[in-house]
Amino acid sequence: MKKIPAPLEPREISVLIIDGQSLIQDSVKNALNEVGITKVKNAQNAFYALRLCENTQFNIILIAFDVSADKDGFHLYEELKMKGHIKKDTTVVFLSAETSPELVNCIIELQPDDFWVKPLDRAKVERRLSYLLNVRLKLHKLLYCLDHHDYSAAIYHAERQLLDPSLKDLVPRIKRIIGDCYINLHEFAEAERYYTKLLEDYSYGWVSIGLTRALLKQGKKDEADVLIEEMLERDDTRFNTYDLLAQYHIEHEQYAEAYEQMKEASRLAPRNINRNKKLWDLARLNHDKMGQYQATQNMARYAKNSIHDSPELTLNVIRSGIDLATNLTIEEATPFLQKAERDIAALKQTRGSMAVGDEQLAVLQARLLCVRNDKSGAEKIMDEQVSMRDNASLEDNLDKMKAFHELGQKEKSLAILDRLGKQIAGDTFSSNVVNEYLKQESIERREISFTAKELKEMAAVNYKENRMGPAFQNLKHALKLSPQNKQVAMSLLKVLTNIAKTDRLNPEQVGEAQKAKVLLCTAQMGPAQVAKRDAYLKLLGLDEDEE
Repeated sequence: MKKIPAPLEPREISVLIIDGQSLIQDSVKNALNEVGITKVKNAQNAFYALRLCENTQFNIILIAFDVSADKDGFHLYEELKMKGHIKKDTTVVFLSAETSPELVNCIIELQPDDFWVKPLDRAKVERRLSYLLNVRLKLHKLLYCLDHHDYSAAIYHAERQLLDPSLKDLVPRIKRIIGDCYINLHEFAEAERYYTKLLEDYSYGWVSIGLTRALLKQGKKDEADVLIEEMLERDDTRFNTYDLLAQYHIEHEQYAEAYEQMKEASRLAPRNINRNKKLWDLARLNHDKMGQYQATQNMARYAKNSIHDSPELTLNVIRSGIDLATNLTIEEATPFLQKAERDIAALKQTRGSMAVGDEQLAVLQARLLCVRNDKSGAEKIMDEQVSMRDNASLEDNLDKMKAFHELGQKEKSLAILDRLGKQIAGDTFSSNVVNEYLKQESIERREISFTAKELKEMAAVNYKENRMGPAFQNLKHALKLSPQNKQVAMSLLKVLTNIAKTDRLNPEQVGEAQKAKVLLCTAQMGPAQVAKRDAYLKLLGLDEDEE
């Protein structure tokens, strides 16, 4: 076993206080001096904090949530961690005057060592500091092993520390670390036994979360459901439970269920950019254009001034807005198109390393023209300014593929789509979902040559000319592209009702009618729409509840 260095003495410990209030800085600094810590640095804002961390590896970092306008504490913590300035053995304390449930959920998710609510009480600060220093000293070997991902050694040290009567107050924390180590080692059966035993003595949320994770990883969903029902009622476990369920459903290719769970998790802890990215991926896979648009908006909003911030986030908002517009009438689409045009104009003003490429903007302009039915203008832009070569970004290539498809240039669209799979690798949450999304796109782009809006318009013309068969095919494809579109579902029932007047519906038509029924019977609708739906279902013989 690798030799572990001795723990630091208080006089060797370095501390960084990140807070814009000098009163807070002075109060904490004086408390630190009382416990023998004198190597203390202050940072008024995130920018200066990052500069200090580049030169010093701090042992204790206190982060105010409301650091300053340049970056909030949540994103600063993320950046410090990603850059290696915060390690497993770094003691982290969050400071905040705000205690809203959303903020608390976000902070809990980061798992700091402590959370102090402002205004700070001097005596309480000294007590908490003494406690945290004691934890650092006594768990030094254990934290060192965790920082070096040596989970077997961590379990070895943890089990021995549980035998030490002087560590009585730290027993729950030590036991939590042991459980985390079993999960990290993928010893899920052992983790199940371990957490089951712990549940006899502890009611902590992390015990239930750990046991549920171990059960789900072994496919024991029925056993996990008993715990899940309880955890969804608890404030301290609810959003972690939604995350667990989303991952479980992804692994079992149950993408609609995963999407619902991820929406709930994101609502409870909205600042997590990676979770919003998962939500975006699932929205795309589930054909929820509005959900896709909202997820990209949240990503751009919460990533502002963070390590995640980039013009790509604005590009993705524009792209998802155009995707949404392709499913709407021109009147419905206008606000989204106007917002996209304003965002494009702002991106054109970007200079330097954050600038957006000319080809990216050209593709967006072409797609906007397509939505506005100016396909000749769009085709001119694509011919003159856009190449067929590979782009570095998956999203750039996806956008280009959509532009060619919307122009009816199917061969170019499919050629790009065939290459996209090579850009996805691994078995992570994101790659699994995006892989499935690309498969779905490949099937739909080959089968369906038009956007949902174009298909609805074609269906309206065919219906008016009494061509019910083609109208049905148009609406069937439109519903496939927009499976939550109530207007399309209602139009589909209307067309099928007309077909049923002169001919018996075939199995395909009955199946599509059932899909429309399920959507319209679960959606919120006004009395007039409900009456119209019920009339169609009665004429089709689908008004009886299925057993």
